[in-house]
Amino acid sequence: MIIEPKLLPVPKLQGYLQGAVAPRPIAFVSSMDKAGQVNLSPFSFFNMFSMNPPILVFSPSRRVRDNSTKHTLQNVLEVPEVVINIVSYSMVEQASLASCEFPKGTNEFLKAGFTAIDSQMVKPPRVAESPVSFECKVNQVIPLGKEGGAGNLVVCEVLLMHIRDEVLDEQGKIDPQKLDAVARMGQDYYCRAQGPNIFVVPKPNEKIGMGYDQIPEKIRNSRILTGNDLGRLGNLEKLPERRAIEEFQKQDEWKAAARGGMDDLHRLAHHYLKIGRVEDAWKILL
Repeated sequence: MIIEPKLLPVPKLQGYLQGAVAPRPIAFVSSMDKAGQVNLSPFSFFNMFSMNPPILVFSPSRRVRDNSTKHTLQNVLEVPEVVINIVSYSMVEQASLASCEFPKGTNEFLKAGFTAIDSQMVKPPRVAESPVSFECKVNQVIPLGKEGGAGNLVVCEVLLMHIRDEVLDEQGKIDPQKLDAVARMGQDYYCRAQGPNIFVVPKPNEKIGMGYDQIPEKIRNSRILTGNDLGRLGNLEKLPERRAIEEFQKQDEWKAAARGGMDDLHRLAHHYLKIGRVEDAWKILL
């Protein structure tokens, strides 16, 4: 399928975009108008864009059906402050309830059953049930268009963070299993970052991986090894020393696989890659 956005009705285009650009983290935004009325609403057009200064950006889009603007956008233009609260699995249904188009002046904290806690540096309150909350000043609002579906980038500078102790690990870092965050997919689908859905991909930082192109062709063309397997092999800085390879291949496990042929060796290497023993996987394959 090939799609030229200008030739597609906006609602249909929206479905393809939101279905493909996923999962998207959710900004559960509390804001306030100049009369002091509080609003609480979730936005999945959201992410982190800078660490120094710490900048979060979310986008309340103009409604497709009638080109009207959301209360959150109206509020930040009146009072340029927000709290961005992270949505965990235990609160996702309530957060969805807060997305209803209630009349202006409705307090979604009450409608969705959340507890409002006074912020320390901004006017809007934060959500007590949220595992992480960011008190922010709004530095800029950038309109991206004037028609229905057009976004408005709300550029927020983090002034203060609130992190619940129970989502921290022993080193004081956020444990993704404990955070149990949810993200938005297309249509009515969500994604839960929990259990086996969370996995580790070693990142090349100081060391530079040898690259996919340095993997011997007989390994690249494997019927067993996946693209992810090859990517992990190419992430190793250099190949093991010949002596280390020879010592490893004295093991009964390698000998048994070797008797079965190339595919059995690749299956064994796949297993080692799956448990993170990349250098040993290379020793099997070379």
